[in-house]
Amino acid sequence: MDAAVRDGVPGVVAVAEQGRRVWGGRSGVADLVSGRKRGVHDRFRVGSITKTFVAAVVLQMAAEGKLSLDDTVDHWLPGVVKGNGHDGKRIRLRQVLNHTGGIYSYTEDEGFQRQEFGTDFLRHRYDTWTPERIVRLAMTHKPDFAPGDGWHYSDTDYVLVGMVIKKAGGRSYADEIERRILRPLRLSATTLPGTSARMPKPSGRAYSKLTGSLSGPGEAGRPTYDVTEFNPSLAGAAGEIVSSASDLNRFYRALLSGRLLKPRQFKEMTTGVPVVPGFSYGLGLMKLKLSCGTEVWGHSGGIQGSVSESLVAADGGRAVTSNFNGDWGGRIRPVAEAEFCRD
Repeated sequence: MDAAVRDGVPGVVAVAEQGRRVWGGRSGVADLVSGRKRGVHDRFRVGSITKTFVAAVVLQMAAEGKLSLDDTVDHWLPGVVKGNGHDGKRIRLRQVLNHTGGIYSYTEDEGFQRQEFGTDFLRHRYDTWTPERIVRLAMTHKPDFAPGDGWHYSDTDYVLVGMVIKKAGGRSYADEIERRILRPLRLSATTLPGTSARMPKPSGRAYSKLTGSLSGPGEAGRPTYDVTEFNPSLAGAAGEIVSSASDLNRFYRALLSGRLLKPRQFKEMTTGVPVVPGFSYGLGLMKLKLSCGTEVWGHSGGIQGSVSESLVAADGGRAVTSNFNGDWGGRIRPVAEAEFCRD
């Protein structure tokens, strides 16, 4: 964590748990102006870690017969995924959840990157993005490949999943996450802000170099911008959640210990598509092999001003979540390596 700060990350917080033992650590600052230190209970934007919550809801709904993973996207959203080679009639929900449907990721659109990840963000930070607008943008591009013919991470996939949840269940994905996960697990620090730009307390500030891409290198001398407040509808079901390290550990430990899903759906979630050696992607859940050979499950997430990672042992017994309050430079994986590979 100290090394990440030396590399330029403003501040780092991490919480590790094993059984009932809990360790919390911090390095650097929460506020570059005041010099205030980060707190282990700070809330932060978790980015794509949101996807695991959304996938868990879909799998619970599948167990209840409200939908099927073999349903096509067009079955629930007729005519929505269409254009430039996209065809929702050929893409199944399972493929959307594991990124094998070939749907173009709207976050790779040059105009979107310029507006949301470059300095234009400062003028557009309070703009609202509807799911429909996001999908329409994605449909202006060609798909990455035919359904089932490859793997490519797509934020559009989970925006679509959020739309399916509402169509199949009658409630928004945010309401379903609240009802099915947050309240039962007492995740009181976790919220889905919708279009609200403010961060709940306790929290620090979040910073970006606004280079035009997330997690890009921050060139020496490039200005640092405070991006704490912004409308997270630009991420929606693909990445809007705000949480804390302790809440995320509790969520992933409950998930991997079998408390949230029935065995059949748990098997679906943990059946991964091999991507590269040591990394596979299931349904909103990734499995990776650390340098010491230990296999862990979880997800990472990046959004303006925040980079996070939550990883948990296969039995849910051990977990670590870490967060950087800057979205450039620095490597977050060594924090997990220090926890899981120290023995």
